[in-house]
Amino acid sequence: MMNTAYRSVHLTASRLINPNPISSSLLHLLAAPRRSSPLRRRFLATPFSSSLYIPMAAGDDQVPPPESHLLEKQFESFRVQLEESAALREQIRAVVMEIESATRLIQANLLLVHQSRPIPEIIEKAKEKIDDLKKFYGRLAEILQKCPGQYYRYHGDWRSETQAVVSQLAFMHWLETGTLLVHTEAEAKLGLNSLEFGLETEDYLTGICFMSNDLPRYVVNRVTAGDYDCPRKVMNFLTDLHAAFRMLNLRNDFLRKKFDSMKYDLRRVEEVYYDVKIRGLISGGDPPPNVQAQS
Repeated sequence: MMNTAYRSVHLTASRLINPNPISSSLLHLLAAPRRSSPLRRRFLATPFSSSLYIPMAAGDDQVPPPESHLLEKQFESFRVQLEESAALREQIRAVVMEIESATRLIQANLLLVHQSRPIPEIIEKAKEKIDDLKKFYGRLAEILQKCPGQYYRYHGDWRSETQAVVSQLAFMHWLETGTLLVHTEAEAKLGLNSLEFGLETEDYLTGICFMSNDLPRYVVNRVTAGDYDCPRKVMNFLTDLHAAFRMLNLRNDFLRKKFDSMKYDLRRVEEVYYDVKIRGLISGGDPPPNVQAQS
C-alpha cells in the first residue's frame, strides 16, 4: 500500500517537472547498467590508434623483388661506364692542352708577319711545331682506339683546337704558295689519314674561315711596308674562296656565321685595293674581279 502511494507521488512529481515524461520502461532501460559484450570490452581496452591497420616496412629478412636486382645491376653498369668515360676524357684533355699550347706558339710566330719580318724565316720557325702537332694527334688516335666507334662522342673535346690548327696551317701555306691549303694536305700535315681518326669537313671549313680573318690586317701592314701589289693578290684569293663557299648549302649555325664574316674581310681588302689603285701606287696588273665581270 505504501509502495503504491510512493509510486503515485513520484509520477506526479515527474509530470510537474517534465511535461513530456518518458515512459517508465524507457527510464528503466536508461537507469539500468549496460551490459558490455566481450567484443566491446576488448575494443575499449585497446587504444584507438592500435585498432587501425598500418602496413609496416619490409624487414631486412625479406627478399627484395627481382625488379630491384635489375635496377641495381643497370645503374652499376652506368657507374662503370661514366667512370671509364671520365678517365678517358681526362686523357684527351691532357693531350688537347698540349695541342693548344703548340698552336699558340705557332700563332705567336706568325704574328711577326705583320711587322714586316722576313716571311721565310717566320714560316721556318713556325714549322718546327708541326711535328709536335702530328705527334699529339697521334696520341689522340691511340686513346680513341680504346673505345672503337666513339669518335663523335669525344670529338667536341678537340674541335675548337683543331679549327685553330687548320687556320694557322692554312695561313702558313698561303704565305708560302699564295694558294689554299686543301683538305687532304691538312690531314697529311697532322697525320690524320686513317678512317677512324680524320679531319672533319666542318672543322676544316671553319679553320679556313678563321684564316680569312687574318688577311685584312696582313694587307694593311704590307701596304704600309710598301708592298702595293699585296691587296690585289689577297683580293683575288678571297674572291675565289668566297665564291667556292657559296656553293655550299650551309645551315644557320656557327660555320654559316663564320662564312658571313668572310664577305666583310673581302670588303675590307677591296677598300684597301681601291685606295691604292686610285692613288696611282700600282700600275697594270689584273683588274679586280668586279671590273672583269662588268667588262
